[in-house]
Amino acid sequence: MAKYRDHLPQLDGGIFLTDGGIETTLIFHEGLDLPYFAAFDLLKDRTGQAALRRYFSSHASIAQQHDCGFILESPTWRASSDWGSKLGYRAADLVEVNRQSIALLADLRRTFETAKAPMVISGCVGPRGDGYQAGEAMTAEEAQAYHTLQIEAFAESEADMITAITMTNVPEAVGVTRAGQAAGMPVVISFTVETDGRLPSGDTLKDAIAAVDAATGDGPAYYMINCAHPDHFAEALVAGEAWVRRIRGLRANASRLSHAELDEAEELDDGNPEELSQQYRALWAKLGHITVMGGCCGTDHRHIEAICHACSTAAAA
Repeated sequence: MAKYRDHLPQLDGGIFLTDGGIETTLIFHEGLDLPYFAAFDLLKDRTGQAALRRYFSSHASIAQQHDCGFILESPTWRASSDWGSKLGYRAADLVEVNRQSIALLADLRRTFETAKAPMVISGCVGPRGDGYQAGEAMTAEEAQAYHTLQIEAFAESEADMITAITMTNVPEAVGVTRAGQAAGMPVVISFTVETDGRLPSGDTLKDAIAAVDAATGDGPAYYMINCAHPDHFAEALVAGEAWVRRIRGLRANASRLSHAELDEAEELDDGNPEELSQQYRALWAKLGHITVMGGCCGTDHRHIEAICHACSTAAAA
């Protein structure tokens, strides 16, 4: 049974951490093969399951030690039909692997959650296409139909919410939100932006958030930004503006490289954890309402621990 589906505790304030760049960590630090960046494929055997447990444990323990909340984000960014079929997964297989991913996180929650460190389980939904390019966008209706199978699998599990990570365009974000609404699941939309602060589709964050809210009756519980360095979006976030207050989470890249440059990179750019943590601290202090903080490409437990320390210290000051 879902624990927080009826009330997400991160909406009440405080600091909630989440994990870093799961795919880049598993590939570059663990030496694992992730075809199509599909971390969910590791669930197929005990060795892969153990790697996922180690990964999430290393992050959840940071939250536990520092009395922070934590969002356990499932490794299912690629666990939808188009991507799954590339790896030989049928529809029934994908339903099972999405449920299995949540069961793994529920077990970890029983291990790491405390009264001072509530842990929310999120079913991760990724874009149908490439997360770095808008490509040929679906209609909102097509997007809802495409993502429904995965979201319904999460609705039948212990997942508390859905997070759509690396959304590149408005129609897909609308479709995911509507699918979540139909399944009775809280939905979070996390947009990615290019170095100019705009979505790959060309929309500004302000316009994208306004469009999704208008099309869904303010459907998302909140919004996030991921897979971009703070330098790419910080100036656009003006404290006090209504649309900015809809953004409650950040999962930034360690690298300042563009999506195109990251796509061509053969070595991991893990940036500077301390510098990144200070940028998070500045945004947290400037905006005053950000609660969820994690990482994306190039980040790992070092970055998350640095972010935790920087923002916790600021909160205690």
